[in-house]
Amino acid sequence: MQTFLEFEKPIAELEGKIEELRHLTDTGDINIADEVSKLQVKVDRLLRQTYAKLAPAQKVQVARHPNRPHCMDYIEGLIEDFTPLAGDRGFAEDRAIIGGIGRFRGRSAMIIGQEKGNDTETRVRHNFGMAKPEGYRKAIRLMELAERFKLPVITMVDTAGAYPGVGAEERGQAEAIARSIDTCLRLKVPMIATVIGEGGSGGAIALAAADRVLMLEHAIYSVISPEGCASILWRTNTAAAEAAAALRLTAQDLKDLGVIDRVIAEPIGGAHRDREEIMTAVGNAIEDSLDELRGLDGSTLRLKRRDKFLEMGQKGLS
Repeated sequence: MQTFLEFEKPIAELEGKIEELRHLTDTGDINIADEVSKLQVKVDRLLRQTYAKLAPAQKVQVARHPNRPHCMDYIEGLIEDFTPLAGDRGFAEDRAIIGGIGRFRGRSAMIIGQEKGNDTETRVRHNFGMAKPEGYRKAIRLMELAERFKLPVITMVDTAGAYPGVGAEERGQAEAIARSIDTCLRLKVPMIATVIGEGGSGGAIALAAADRVLMLEHAIYSVISPEGCASILWRTNTAAAEAAAALRLTAQDLKDLGVIDRVIAEPIGGAHRDREEIMTAVGNAIEDSLDELRGLDGSTLRLKRRDKFLEMGQKGLS
C-alpha cells in the first residue's frame, strides 16, 4: 500500500481516482483504460513538477518515508551470498547495525549498514537504526577484518543518529563513534559509503568517513536533525522547516560544499516508487567508485582519504 506525504495530497487524489477506475468495468459511455491512461499522465507530470522543486523540509520527509528501501533491501538487491557477522566481542550484538561478507557484482566485500526496519516489530528489533556503542564496535571489528583479508568496505548510512540513552552513554557512545571514524580513516582498503536515507550526526559519519561518499538525491545528511536544531536555536519544533533550510542538509547542497562526492538520481517520486531502478543506480555508482580506486595501494588510499577530510576542515576555516 502506497503511503503519501503531506505535500503529495494532489498526487494521492489522482492515484485514488485511478484505483477506483480500475475496479470498474467498461460501459458504452466511458473507456476505463483510456481514462486511466490520461490520469496516469497527469500523475507523472505532477510528480515531476513536485519533486523538481522540493524544499529542504520536504526532502527530510522523503528521506524518512516509511516505504523507502533500507539497508537490508540493498543487501538483498545488490549482494550475493551475504553472510551476516554478529557481535562486538565485548558486550553484545546490536541489530541496529547489520554487517557481513558477500559478493558485490563478482567482488568479495564487507558490507556494513544501519537498518531501521520496515514495520513495528522490525523497527523495535533494530532500534529504529539508532546504534549503541556495541554497534559501532562491531563495525570497527568488521572493518578491521576487511582490511586483514583485503576486502573493500561498502557502507549504507541510514540513521537519525546514535542512540542517546543513558546505558549507551555509560558504555562509551562518544568513544565508540570516535574510534569508528578513526578506523574508517586509517583503513588500507577501498571504502565506499552511501547515504540512502537519513545521515544523522556522528552516528552517520561513523560509517561515512570514506574514500567516496555517495548520496541519494532525496537523502539528507547533517550534524543534527531539523527538529533538534529548531528546539535548540528557536526553542520550538515549529521552526523545523527553517532549520532544515539553514542546515544545508540536501544532497545538492552537500555536493556543492564538497562534503559528498556524487549524487545518485532517484526515480521520479522517490526511491520507494521504483526499487529496481534505485538498486541499479546505487549499484552502478558503487561499482564506478570501486573502479576509480582500483590499483591504488593501501598507503595511498589512506593518505588520500585523510587528506580529503582534512581539506574539508580547512575550507570550513577559510
